[in-house]
Amino acid sequence: MAAQIIASYDGTPNDDDALILGRALAAGVSRLALAYVRHSHEFDPRREELAHHDAERRLQAGVELLGDRTVETHVIFGASTGDGLEQLAERQGASILVFGSDYRTAPGRAEPGNTAQRLLDGGSLAIAVASAGLRLNTEHPIQTIASAGSADPAVSSTLETLAARVGAEILTADSPADLIVVGSSEGGRFGRVTLSGANRAALNNARGSVLVLARDVAPAL
Repeated sequence: MAAQIIASYDGTPNDDDALILGRALAAGVSRLALAYVRHSHEFDPRREELAHHDAERRLQAGVELLGDRTVETHVIFGASTGDGLEQLAERQGASILVFGSDYRTAPGRAEPGNTAQRLLDGGSLAIAVASAGLRLNTEHPIQTIASAGSADPAVSSTLETLAARVGAEILTADSPADLIVVGSSEGGRFGRVTLSGANRAALNNARGSVLVLARDVAPAL
């Protein structure tokens, strides 16, 4: 069965946060996969073998952290990390890409790194960014959910689906929560992530993980 949620993973501590968020979003119902993107093959066979082994080792460390050997892993190639992940998501039929926060992010906040930032500007998939330090809360990472920045009906649908799945409480809009669901701008293209000033403010002010949706599209969970 193909994965609906793909976590970008390279073994860094903030990518461990992404694993915890991805597992919570999947909640034993959706399929989660881990992906490591390489940008080119090594010309020397021995160096290529070492590079591939290093990528596989990182992914297996993530599987061990999750404690679930049924989680799929993918070593893929792409001109950029975002390109590689989008191509994998298309092949898998996935609807959410999950990232850890930028390595300089303060604990409890979500700050997209360079790849996530690019995909938040016109990408076709929902983008989740784990709050820094979420890896320390493996048991109950999502107990409260709230919306922010948009009246997109896909937001309310996603809130209800996730709340029912993980047993979380839905708070009033713009409340601090473990997960903030942000819709795209009403003026953006259908099926694309477009952040207005209000959307970006909600993203920047979030204390907790965030899930940014493409316009009018509730991710398939």
